Amino acid sequence: MIFFGSSRPVVAVLRLNGVIGRVGPVRAGLTLAGLAGMIERAFQLKHLKAVALTINSPGGSPVQSALIHSRIRALAEEKEIPILAFAEDVAASGGYWLACAGDEIYANENSIVGSIGVVSAGFGFPDMLKRFGIERRVYTAGERKAILDPFRPENPEDIAHLRTIQVDIHDSFKALVRARRGKRLKGAEKDMFSGAFWTGRKALELGLIDGIGDLRTVTRDRFGEKVKLKVMEPSRGWLRRRLGISAPSLGGDAGLWADQLIAAVEERFLWNRFGL
Repeated sequence: MIFFGSSRPVVAVLRLNGVIGRVGPVRAGLTLAGLAGMIERAFQLKHLKAVALTINSPGGSPVQSALIHSRIRALAEEKEIPILAFAEDVAASGGYWLACAGDEIYANENSIVGSIGVVSAGFGFPDMLKRFGIERRVYTAGERKAILDPFRPENPEDIAHLRTIQVDIHDSFKALVRARRGKRLKGAEKDMFSGAFWTGRKALELGLIDGIGDLRTVTRDRFGEKVKLKVMEPSRGWLRRRLGISAPSLGGDAGLWADQLIAAVEERFLWNRFGL
């Protein structure tokens, strides 16, 4: 195959790495607001043959997962461009939701794939307040406004309400996987949709992915050895480019520092669930 000048086939590469949604009050993870421009630019490249998603995410916000997925699918259908998704270390929970934007999904045989479920985690501190003689005062208009307060004992009605929400989100997730994977799914739904996760090799047996492969190998096999992989980079404002600023400084604000510490612990928990 012979290419002249800039007529080489191009594959745009979108790197979807990290927790999905906002991580603390300052640092954002993967959100549609942060990715929208980059996604739009990917579909505007000349000689574009496909858009590749390289995914390394343990999940996070189901809303942001759905929004990012929908934007990618909308542009893929509008531009008639195929999407190839590649799971790296982990494409689990919301990370697998993103992978389902791909017309084809590939993974390394040791990648972690799946976790089609919903989890809510938190802490409870009612005994700590008693120990230090602290009185919790909460005033609301609306009897359910302060449900799941971590400083009060758990209320069975609050837990039931949370589980209803989880079931709704889980049903949405399952419907998306069924719609995107269709007859390629080979495993029993009670297993695939249990929240369990597997290696890439087992995910292939279950039909959650289409093959074992990596970005370079698959795209060269598909579009030839001269294919150009164009990694899309997020745009930054002029001032941030000049000063190298990536996020606002926390300075001496102890409140922000504490919020960021808690966010870091929660983010670490998401990765640790998959042994990473």
